[in-house]
Amino acid sequence: MILQKTSIEGLLFAESTVRKDGRGSFSRLFCHQELQAIIGDRSIVQINYSLSETLGVVRGLHFQRPPFMEVKMVRCLRGKVWDVAVDLRKDSPTFLRWHAEVLTPTNARMMIIPEGFAHGFQALCAGSEILYLHTAPYTPSSEGALRYDDPNLKIDWPIPVTNTSHRDASHPYIDESFCGIVF
Repeated sequence: MILQKTSIEGLLFAESTVRKDGRGSFSRLFCHQELQAIIGDRSIVQINYSLSETLGVVRGLHFQRPPFMEVKMVRCLRGKVWDVAVDLRKDSPTFLRWHAEVLTPTNARMMIIPEGFAHGFQALCAGSEILYLHTAPYTPSSEGALRYDDPNLKIDWPIPVTNTSHRDASHPYIDESFCGIVF
């Protein structure tokens, strides 16, 4: 795995080597030893899977507040997604800035989203499958979310949004009372 920095401090992606031969391919999805500098003494405590049946689906932008903040690692197993992370750290110089990466099985990229970020993605292919590794369990009382179409974020989704959950479409827009996440 090769770790790559983004323009937002702490937000990384990993590129895995894909080895191909006559049988198919092999790549490492996770390696604690190689990621230890990022996840420290945290453990992967939950693994989630998502299937987006139709092109243009948007899921997110979700996050967890203290004390259940999480590092989230996201891979695309099938299809193609545009994966987005938004910096919600109160005192960060990149507060409310976002960064996106295209994730596919072929490019073998994994977004590594640190604590204090919101996460979402758009399916760029029908039948896109995502695998998420989490360092904290999902805790409804600590859950937060931003609207995917919040004009304050100005996320430039690559294709028209064709579907999202009623819940994700009903989150409030960011207003002057939103101060971010304090660790």
